[in-house]
Amino acid sequence: MNYFVTGATGFIGKFLLERLLAREDARVYALVRASSADKFDALRERYGEAGKRLHMVAGDITTPGLISGADFKKLQGKIDHVFHLAAVYDMNMSDEQGDKINNEGTRNVVAFVNELGGKVRLHHASSVAVAGGDFVGRFTEDMFDEGQRTDHPYYRTKFQSEAIVRNESKVPFRIYRPGAVVGHSETGEMDKIDGPYYFFKILQKLSFAVPKWLPLVGIEGGKVPLAPVDYVAAAMDYIAHQDGLDGQAFCLIQSHSPSVGELLQTILEAAHGPEFAKNFDVPPLPSAVRKFTGQLKRRIPREVEKKLSEAIGVPLSVLGYVSNRAVFDDKNARTALKGSGIKCPDIRDYCGKLWEYWDLFLNLDVSLPRGSLKRLAGKVVIVTGASSGIGFNVAKKLGAAGAKVILVARTREKLEQTQFIIEKAGGEAHVYPCDLNDMKAIDDCAQAILRDFGHVDVLINNAGRSIRRAVMESLDRFHDFERTMQLNYFGAVRMILNLLPSMAKRRSGQIINISSIGVLANASRFSAYVASKAALDAFSRCLSAEIKDKNIEITAIYMPLVRTPMIAPTKVYDYVPTWSPDHAADVVMKAILHRPKSVATPLGTAAAISYALWPKMNDYFLNKSFKLFPSSSAAKGRKEGEKPTLEQVVFANVFRGEY
Repeated sequence: MNYFVTGATGFIGKFLLERLLAREDARVYALVRASSADKFDALRERYGEAGKRLHMVAGDITTPGLISGADFKKLQGKIDHVFHLAAVYDMNMSDEQGDKINNEGTRNVVAFVNELGGKVRLHHASSVAVAGGDFVGRFTEDMFDEGQRTDHPYYRTKFQSEAIVRNESKVPFRIYRPGAVVGHSETGEMDKIDGPYYFFKILQKLSFAVPKWLPLVGIEGGKVPLAPVDYVAAAMDYIAHQDGLDGQAFCLIQSHSPSVGELLQTILEAAHGPEFAKNFDVPPLPSAVRKFTGQLKRRIPREVEKKLSEAIGVPLSVLGYVSNRAVFDDKNARTALKGSGIKCPDIRDYCGKLWEYWDLFLNLDVSLPRGSLKRLAGKVVIVTGASSGIGFNVAKKLGAAGAKVILVARTREKLEQTQFIIEKAGGEAHVYPCDLNDMKAIDDCAQAILRDFGHVDVLINNAGRSIRRAVMESLDRFHDFERTMQLNYFGAVRMILNLLPSMAKRRSGQIINISSIGVLANASRFSAYVASKAALDAFSRCLSAEIKDKNIEITAIYMPLVRTPMIAPTKVYDYVPTWSPDHAADVVMKAILHRPKSVATPLGTAAAISYALWPKMNDYFLNKSFKLFPSSSAAKGRKEGEKPTLEQVVFANVFRGEY
């Protein structure tokens, strides 16, 4: 079976192609502009062996005829299905863009299909946007022109392009109306900030600024029709190959769409943020008011609207869904998919995947301390433990500052992922996989870096292992102490010993050790972890005096609790004050710029002073902490993930980071 696909290099396109190529007899012809040939090459590589059945056809939907006459003759009468996916989906699009691509592009595709001949069928990717931005009530798949207003260029051109298919197609057609398409439900893969993603950054900041135990008041809002891209692609592929469905429209959404409030709460849960204790409904505007606001919006110049959208970080048209009163029906889609096993998953079941992917690959806006670009450009900086948490965020900032970032951690795949992210943002990164528990591996890694770069300006000993277990619970677990010391102390010292001669010879260098507030405060339940960090602290203090005259600085950063994968298993930490990895990375960046002897929070400094002056009083408060925060939920007879008690919340906020 032969397929012709427009928009094949787009987000939905790449997943639809995967489904089509999974059919053994499939041969797929992708319409690709000459300037996007590199994207097509990446697609073929993505599909491996199946990619050999994917063929590029040079052309453009904005050009009548789409492709050259010679290419058309090769395809005429031989295509079974045409999937038209190419369109502009940007909510900040102009009327001109929409008319040229969404409308004229669709008209050109329809004319192309009409001339193909044979038993070709047209599959048009429309959108729930055909209902307009202020439709009130249920909008079924059998509805189309209901007199709805479509003021926004996106709503207008999606309505008009569907009308072109309905009115001008001479071949059988099927129409697909996806809602807001989000990332893959299993991998989280997404290609841009769109739809609900506009709110991710705001909600991330909220999750760090507001403690989880503090209930919030939110809005209920209208229903948000959405679907993951893998469902959209799977549904289109399956429905396209079923008999008796021509002329129908299929709404591809989650059947029971969440409200705005429910969606925001789901995203906040993925971000480990607070909960909405109460959502207030936003009443629909009276028709006269809607009409007036529509007229007012039309008078706002497009450039002004775009500037306002940029200022708040969300397109104004997206904000309209707060009071959206359209409810979309997907009965046709569910009927067509019956027995296929294809069903749109609930956003609550995969939002965590979307969040993780966004935070890794799309959350690329990096803030830098003043002077970073001037001071760090071209510097060779090693970051151990660079594939996640603090190390990952430090590496991103160093890359943005123009440093040559040397990424060190155990797993090559994760390091290459970090490298890809840094390079995507325009930085420079190099991968050196190394098991930092293996002394020989550290020697080889350090020497390879020195051979490749000649020197290292800054070493950031960030890799670490934390174990939260009381000593009395560790009597038969001596290996906990051994393995923690091996990585946190011996691994760091071994790396320092390898790089120290080169720094001394150049009479320049800095070593930054990511330590813990527990070293200053003697945190209970962290004896193995704190002892290893304290050992590195003592080593570095002794070394610092020996190399002072060689212009080599050693900086200890006594981090409080930072929300990283290392603390994720302890669910109570979702409810206590933590630093964000981004904030922790800023502290590291400032330490590189200013080369202080140490960096500590006021609480950490106060804890160290109080322990020196009033050790017994310290023990009293630490014992309170020890009893309040057990090693596991089971030890307290509580379910895993249960909210903390009021006493725990008060203690955690008074002694931030000391638990």
